[in-house]
Amino acid sequence: MKSPKVILFDVANTLLMKPDVYLRIDSVLREYGYDIPIPFLIEKHRLISEAILFPDKTSKTFYQEFNKIFLFSLGIIPDEKMLDTIFERCTYLPWVPFEDTAFLGEIPLPIGILSNWDKSLPEKLKKYFSTHFEPVFCSEIVGYRKPDPMFFQIALQTLQCSPEEVIFVGDSLKLDIETALSMGIRAILVDRERLYPYYKGEKIAHLSELWYLWSN
Repeated sequence: MKSPKVILFDVANTLLMKPDVYLRIDSVLREYGYDIPIPFLIEKHRLISEAILFPDKTSKTFYQEFNKIFLFSLGIIPDEKMLDTIFERCTYLPWVPFEDTAFLGEIPLPIGILSNWDKSLPEKLKKYFSTHFEPVFCSEIVGYRKPDPMFFQIALQTLQCSPEEVIFVGDSLKLDIETALSMGIRAILVDRERLYPYYKGEKIAHLSELWYLWSN
């Protein structure tokens, strides 16, 4: 196996999160008489997110449909007022870096980004991180979206690396891991919530674990 030359990261739910979203959803459900444990809400929400392809730019229409499916998965038949309230309370919530992203500064490799995001991504990264990311591949600029293999292929061509020389880290089996592995890229699943106990590939629950994965 060739030594890695670069490590690429996904962004949403890999480096950045919206921690208040589940508390906001919980507050709405409680108003409707539903007392559902937040870890269960997180699990259902994350797994529904895995099944549905998010656009680069979301809209109220998209989230209304997403939340309808999410609520059905909880055993709740939603009405329009409930859906509107969830959208109003959850929209425009701030992104926050995961606590373990502090470890990025200790990674002894060049760090880049490959993410389904609009063209605002480079500025967002500067806002939230002191780490220098180079290059930054975002789908709206590149013109391809994960899990399209062309998105990864363009990254490899730009980096002038073979697949074996790249590590890719992401939180989605469908968007991040499957395509990367099929192309020969070393793909590492971030599973902080331990949603995938039976996944047999490389998996971490904390970014600091990356050190042991590439140093062995």
